[in-house]
Amino acid sequence: MPFDPSILPTVNAALNGLAALLLLGGYLCIRAGKRDLHRRFMISAFITSGVFLVSYLTYHATRLHMPYGGEGFSRVIYFALLISHIILAIAVVPMALFLLWWASRSEFPKHKRLARWAFPIWLYVSVTGVIVYFMLYHT
Repeated sequence: MPFDPSILPTVNAALNGLAALLLLGGYLCIRAGKRDLHRRFMISAFITSGVFLVSYLTYHATRLHMPYGGEGFSRVIYFALLISHIILAIAVVPMALFLLWWASRSEFPKHKRLARWAFPIWLYVSVTGVIVYFMLYHT
C-alpha cells in the first residue's frame, strides 16, 4: 500500500496539539518544583515538535500548498495567524536548541532566562498550528 501524504496535515495538527499539551505539562511541573518530570515533558515536546517538522517538510515536498478558501474577516484572521505562526516557528528552533543545550550543561540561569520568552512563543506556535489546520481544512 503506497504512502498517502494527504493524511499528513491531520498528523501535523495532532503533533502540534500534543506538543502544546507537553509544553503545558512541563511548565506546570517546573512551577511545582518537579525538575525531573519537567525535563521529561520538555524533551518529549522537543521530540514531538521535531517529528512534526519532518512530517511538515515531507508533506510540502510531496504536495502543493492548500490555498485558504475563506473570505472577509476570517481571511484576515487566517493570514495574521499564519504569518505570525511561521515567523515565530522559525524562532523556536534555535531557542529550543539553546534551552536543551543549557539544561544539559546545568546552565540553569541561562536556560531560565530564555525559557521565559521561549515557552510562550513555542506554545503559541503549537496552538496556532492547530488553529491554522482547522481554518484551512475544516471551514
